[in-house]
Amino acid sequence: MSIDEALPRGRMLVPGDEGFEQAARPWNLAVEQRVRAVVQAEDAEDVAAVVSHARRNGLRVAVQAGGHGAADGLDGEILLRTSRMRGVDVRPDTRVARVEAGASWGEVLAAAGKHGLTGLAGSSPVVSATGFTLGGGLSWFGRAYGPAGSAVRALEVVDAEGVRRRVTAESDPELFWALRGGGGDFAAVTAMEIDLFPAPSLYGGRMLWPIARAEEVMAAFRRITASAPEELTVWFALMQFPPFPQLPEPLRGLAAVAVDVTFLGQEGVARDLLAPLESLGGTVLDTRGPLPVAELGRVCAEPTEPGAGMLRAELLTDLDGDAARTLLDAAGRDAVAPLAMVQIRHLGGALAGRDAAHTGDPAGDVTAGGGGGARLGAGGVVEEPYLVSMLAPLPAPELAPAIRERHARISGAMAPYVSGRKPFTYLGYGERAAAAFPGDVLERLREVKRRRDPHGVFRSNFPVLD
Repeated sequence: MSIDEALPRGRMLVPGDEGFEQAARPWNLAVEQRVRAVVQAEDAEDVAAVVSHARRNGLRVAVQAGGHGAADGLDGEILLRTSRMRGVDVRPDTRVARVEAGASWGEVLAAAGKHGLTGLAGSSPVVSATGFTLGGGLSWFGRAYGPAGSAVRALEVVDAEGVRRRVTAESDPELFWALRGGGGDFAAVTAMEIDLFPAPSLYGGRMLWPIARAEEVMAAFRRITASAPEELTVWFALMQFPPFPQLPEPLRGLAAVAVDVTFLGQEGVARDLLAPLESLGGTVLDTRGPLPVAELGRVCAEPTEPGAGMLRAELLTDLDGDAARTLLDAAGRDAVAPLAMVQIRHLGGALAGRDAAHTGDPAGDVTAGGGGGARLGAGGVVEEPYLVSMLAPLPAPELAPAIRERHARISGAMAPYVSGRKPFTYLGYGERAAAAFPGDVLERLREVKRRRDPHGVFRSNFPVLD
């Protein structure tokens, strides 16, 4: 029986079919995905049919909703798209949401926000909530509540035998641990149940200055983050806006320094906490104000359409005065081109295991990554206080060497302050899962992979056995 004959409701495309090329592309158009077929699943039954077919025929399945974290290396797999599986069911009385695999964070927040609740979303509203969470998930609200993976209560999966199952800390602690931070290498997740958190008041937005103000903005950022409460999250960025005519005149072609912020609380309290920035004046743009949860994506206003780009990220052990000056010098005090952005995210708080919202793992698991392993999965805690990421558009392949050189220059300059570990969801083109995990955690993930998928049915974006 062929795949399409086995599908109860979904649609299959193969090379030569109309729409195949578009369906096979990931979000990052710089990544080539050479797949034998694309299946657009309508429900969990379709997913089970595809996995069962692959298991019987010695094929591999790569599961993606939109492919935001896609990596190079797909060659002959079945690409299983879950983007049509978009159901979101919010249960406000228990503060829990059931989220299907293809639902975006924007859709989850729109449903949760109606009840004064939020999920542990990141900066982009169009990213799959499930894919983000399986990678651990560094959220705007992670400082208060921990990584997104720690908010998972249950996972609905199709295992490597094609069997549909519901996985919890009690029913299968090993698989539950691996999926929450270890990516999609162990089973196909069709839905998840996640905790939601109170957000009756949310304040947020962006402040923007010309890049000449970068040093004083950095100083204010460091002062704020040195004592910020866990409800406050502040990100610093050096940015290069393109000279596109659709951009308003103040931003068109501007080299800028930005601060993005969210605060789970009232505007007046937030402004007091942000006083070192408030006193600087001279902003080109200031979008801060009370913010509906459903509009969280407005803070960074990231692109919502696919494009080609290159990413590199490092976790920083410190951002003292020397580290800050080194970063500004290496990134470029006048412009960050050919990069579009060099961003520093303040982490800490519950991300580092301090005062996490969840305490005590029903499975009795203590995360091997160190720190307080409160209901955490393979993603563990992030002990480093800051994350620096470097993003560049890639309009033409011949620009890639210059971008790699700038990435390497910045990372090399920051080497004394880099821990060597990277968040799983920040792995870039050509990097491997081993960069995201301590050695003992990586080996534990590999053992789970060997036991749960001995025939290699699943191929995640960053396989743990590579």
